[in-house]
This record gives sequence, C-alpha cells and structure tokens, in this order.
Amino acid sequence: MRARQADAEGFVEHDGVKVHFEVHGAGGPTILLLPTWTLVHKRVWKLQVPYLARHFRVVTYDGPGNGRSDRPLTPRAYGQAAQVAYALAVLDATGTDQAVVVGLSRAVNWALELAAEHPGRVHGTVAIGASIALTPLSQARAASGGLDDRTAPDLPPSAVPRLGADPASHWRKYNRRYWRSRYEDFAWFFMGQCFSEPHSTKQVEDGVAWALETTGAVLDVESQADRPGREEIEDWCGRLRGPVLVLHGSDDRVAPPARGQALAELTGGDLVVIDGGGHIPLARDPVQVNLLVRGFAERFRPAAPARREWCRWQSRPRRVLYLSSPIGLGHARRDLAIAAKLRELRPGVEIDWLTQDPVTRMLADAGERVHPASRFLANESAHVESESGEHDLHCFEALRRMDEILVANFMVFHDLLESERYDLVVGDEAWDVDHFLHENPELKRSAYAWLTDFVGFLPMPSGGEREALVAADYNAEMIGHIDRYPRLRDRSIFVGDPGDVIDEPFGPGLPRIRDWTDEHYDYAGYVTGAAVGEERGALRASLGYRPGERVCVVTVGGSGVGGHLLRLVAAAFPEAARRVPGLRMILVAGPRIDPATVAAPPGLDVLPYVPGLDRHLAACDLAVVQGGLTTCMELTAAGRPFIYVPLRNHFEQQFHVTHRLRRHGAGRRMDYDTLTPDSLAAAIAEEIDRPVAYRAVPADGAARAAALLAELF
Repeated sequence: MRARQADAEGFVEHDGVKVHFEVHGAGGPTILLLPTWTLVHKRVWKLQVPYLARHFRVVTYDGPGNGRSDRPLTPRAYGQAAQVAYALAVLDATGTDQAVVVGLSRAVNWALELAAEHPGRVHGTVAIGASIALTPLSQARAASGGLDDRTAPDLPPSAVPRLGADPASHWRKYNRRYWRSRYEDFAWFFMGQCFSEPHSTKQVEDGVAWALETTGAVLDVESQADRPGREEIEDWCGRLRGPVLVLHGSDDRVAPPARGQALAELTGGDLVVIDGGGHIPLARDPVQVNLLVRGFAERFRPAAPARREWCRWQSRPRRVLYLSSPIGLGHARRDLAIAAKLRELRPGVEIDWLTQDPVTRMLADAGERVHPASRFLANESAHVESESGEHDLHCFEALRRMDEILVANFMVFHDLLESERYDLVVGDEAWDVDHFLHENPELKRSAYAWLTDFVGFLPMPSGGEREALVAADYNAEMIGHIDRYPRLRDRSIFVGDPGDVIDEPFGPGLPRIRDWTDEHYDYAGYVTGAAVGEERGALRASLGYRPGERVCVVTVGGSGVGGHLLRLVAAAFPEAARRVPGLRMILVAGPRIDPATVAAPPGLDVLPYVPGLDRHLAACDLAVVQGGLTTCMELTAAGRPFIYVPLRNHFEQQFHVTHRLRRHGAGRRMDYDTLTPDSLAAAIAEEIDRPVAYRAVPADGAARAAALLAELF
C-alpha cells in the first residue's frame, strides 16, 4: 500500500513512445524527480514523494522501458535527446513552467542538459550518485575483465576487494549477453552493488522486483543508445545558471565518488558526501535526502514574513508527545492508563497524541488532545489490512513492506518537533521514530522513551532459510543501533515481567533475547485496564447483563484483519447455543470491520466499535479472541476463561503472545487451520464453565511505567 496516492496522472507521447507521469501535492515550487536507469521505475522515489509533496508540488514519471511506460526496442528511444524530450513533455503536460530537477545516477546526464539547454525551465539541479563521464574508466575496465566502455560499469577501485577473489567474474555479468540469458541473476547482483550498506535486504529486494518488471532484452537495446561524453558534460556544467547540489556516497560501487566531486567543482555546486553511503542514498538514507532536497527547493519559494514566539523556561508547561501504535487498539488502552498515572505524578503535564485511526476514536472518547499533525500520517492499519489474508497476517513482512509509510510518518514527526517543543516523546512501538532516530541521532530534540511488549523478530518456519536470515539481519541492525547509541533511548520499557520475554536467540551469532532485554530494558509489569479492579457483579449489572446470564464476547481487535474469524464464530453460534442453554453471544466487529459483513443467525448480536471493551471482557463468562496480547492479557488479569486463535504467520501472536499466556497458564489455544464451526461450538461449551487458576497479573503496571517516564522530566 502506498503512503500517498497521486493527485493527478496521465501519459505523454514523444516519437511514438508513451510515458506515464504522476503529480503529487500543490505547493510551489515544483520538484521534478527524473527516472533513472531502465532497471527501475519511478517507485525508486517512494520514500521522497510523500514528504516532499506535503511541502511542494512533485512530478514523477516512468522512463521508457519500465513501469507504466512503453518498452520500445529501438536504441533511439533511450538516447540522450529522447530522455530530455520526455522530461520536457512531462513538464508541459503538467503545466510546469519551471522546476527543481532531481536526478539519480544516469539521470544526472539528462538533468544537466535540461538545465543548460533550457535554463528557463530549471530552478536548480540536485545530482545524486552522478553516473556521468567525468572520470576515466580505465580502472573500471581493468576490474571488469576488459569490457568496453559501453558495457563496463562505473566501478571504483575501492569496490574490488568487496567483490570477492575474482571481481572480474562478478562484473562480467554487466553485459548484454548475460542480461538476455540470466537477467534475474544480474538484477540481484547489480542491486547488491547499488546497496553497499549493511542491512539492505529490503532495498535490494525492491530493486530486483522493479527490475523484473522489464526484461534483459529491453536493457540490451537501451545499452546501445548514445550517451554524452566528457566534453558535452563539461560544456553543460559551464553553462548552468541555477544552483547545484551534489550528493554522493563515499562507498558508491557503481559511480566513483570522484565523479560527484568533479561535478561539484565544475558547477560551483554544494557537495554533500554521505560517509559510508552507497549508490542510492534516497533508499538507504531517506531522511537526510528528504531534508537536503527540501532545503534546496526552499531557495526558490518566496520568503514569508517571519513570525516567531519564544517562551522563557519558567513559563513553559511540561509537555509530552505520545505516539501510540495504531495496529490494533491494545496500545491505546494501555497508553491511556499510563497517561492517567503520569498526570497524577506530574500535575499539569500537557499530553499531545500523534497517532491515527482507529486510535484517534478511542482518544476522542477519552477526551484527549490529538495533535492536528496526525492528519498527515499515512494509515498503518489500512496497510496491515491490505497485507492480510484469511486469518493470516505475515506481520514481519508487512512491517518490511510498510517502509514508505514509516518514512512518511517519521517525517511528520520530524516536522512537528522542528516547530514545537516537548519535554518528552513516548513511543509505544513507534517503529518509524525509533528506527530513524537511531539512523539520524542528531535529530533527537527531547527526552525519548520507547515502550514495547515484545523484543525480537522471529522467523516463521514456513519462511525457510531466507526468512531466518532476514529476521536475524533486522535484529542485528536493531542491536547495532542500541550498541552505537545506548543513550538515544532515555528509557526502554518492557510492558511485562522478565519471564514474559521469550528465551530464544536473536539469530545465529547474536545474543539471546531474554539476556539482552534484561540488560537494556526496565520492566513495568503488564498494564491492565481499569475494569480489572471492579466488582464483577456490579460490573455486569452496569453493562446490562442479567443475573445468571451466560455471556460470550467475541472480539478480533481494531485492525480489521479478523473478519474471517468473526464469520466462523457466527457460523458456530447455533450449535454453541444448543450446547449452552441461554447463551448470549456478542460479536464486536471493532472500528474497521463493517458489522453488515457478518451474517448473524437469530439471537446473535453483532456490534460495531464498543468503547470500554475491557469492561465487557472482565464481565463475560467466556471470550473468543484473535490472539492479540492486550485482549488476552486483559482476560488473564480478570480471570476469565477464553479461547484464542492466533493469526497464521503472525510471529508475535504465534510465539511471543503464546509464550506469555502459557507462562500464566491462561486461555485455550486453537489453530485456525483445524477450526470448524462444530469444533468451535464444542470448545465454547467446554470452556464456558471451566474454572481457571491463572498466574496473577499485578495491577500496578501503569503506575510503574508512569513512574519510569516521570523521572525523565
């Protein structure tokens, strides 16, 4: 799911070739994000478009040969003149008189000619990883085994030791014959060279997926197109009128960093070297690229009258920015409980919430202040739903594929903290903020606390060796972040006790999860809802349940993934009602499932979102739930019998939650693959009268968490 949809789109045609473009945003000036080599398409800019389009008007398009554009098989369609013509046609079609032009790699050639030959159309130029003829290729030819200039990559000598014992055997894949015979293998190889940074599995996978939308035959034809030589490049550089910003990774294995330096010298432009960066920093260091491009484009916006306000220290209230994960409503329930205790410890503290639907509904019911910037957040719950199947959510892969949403939302957070001051930021599984603050530690502006109820990505067995390696790589990156910047998190809080942490290794050669968590986290204990302490008879009466009535509550959380389980329970109700006389069953669809999608037999109540659901859970005789931690632990704390059905491929529910529930001796686990209406009805009849003796859940978790936070003021 995309973080931002296009506001307008269409096609232009030049010399019989149709090219697809998109327009995002409406503010000036316009930023034109050029396509690059045919191997990828305009989605290479996916981490830039949402942020830049909040501040400017952004135009992107697919070059010929990939994406939604034509795939011509004539070299002329890929030549320098044609590429500049496509850019001009897109500018004309989008009504763009003048733009800030941003080019990556080979597109820097087109950007330079566009700016030199059509200066009235270009405000200024940003060149990233410039693959241009400004340095000799002799060293690259030697490293590539003697390939000619047309097929040799721009290979810096520094890359040679990293390619193995025989670098020539690797770079010989960079030729037309190999593209036609083993194109996918070439794509994996080349993307591996584009991303020289560690922990780049997702970026490489994206690049290969985009490459597979075209063919080796197209790449072969494209390689035969003309390219500008050194004299042309130098001539264009000398005629540029607008400013130039050059970005280049010091570990770029595709275009030598010397090319970026030469380009900056010839144009008098600013040079930003990303130390340790590879060829595509817009994917590996998106926050920095976003801020640099924004700062460059701001030069061409009319300056507004400055108006500022500064508050002296003794006049400043204590302020907290609370980030509550919208993936389900469990985070919001515990965060509200913690916030209430924090207000008791620090009277007068002001709490703003930066979050999104469906959490915003719960916060509105509680009278909390949702910060207006929340409206800019890309919807994480909708993404999760788009990744789900029949009672199936591969949450690790869903998180990986949420990368553009996470970057877009971090940029919202960044802009907010740039304009407002907070004493403390609390991130309850705010993956975007935690990751990108560690990647950009200089952007931290306040005390920062991280909350979570699980530690460690665990691979599903069905994912095989690949998933085990990728999960371990993600864990290793997280461990590296904490080791390098141990004080970036002023406090890491585990919502639970030490025994709730699963005792497995993070991966081969990595520490054990429980040992590492003991070293790096404070334990708050589990945060239960307010209903846990209420007298059950009075609670049932206040909710309208009759004395002696046997009540079964069915809920699947707030993400909208549990529709299939709701429908299965509805199908089981007639048989369950026959087995349990007088059974009253209430299905809670939640905020993101339409109750009308559940065919309810007579006697079954299907409700939408129910405020104060924890009170109904504490009052019921039995619950049937999906397997989310908050709901299951509410039932455990309240001492209620329940059946839980973990989502398939959801590592947190399958491993972390199941471990915690087994430790507490709570609930009956049933697997969706073997579940039928009859087997579920039988389980309901067996469990509704079963006495329980769970491990006690202390009720002071919210107070303990709040005390840990209060110390940070």
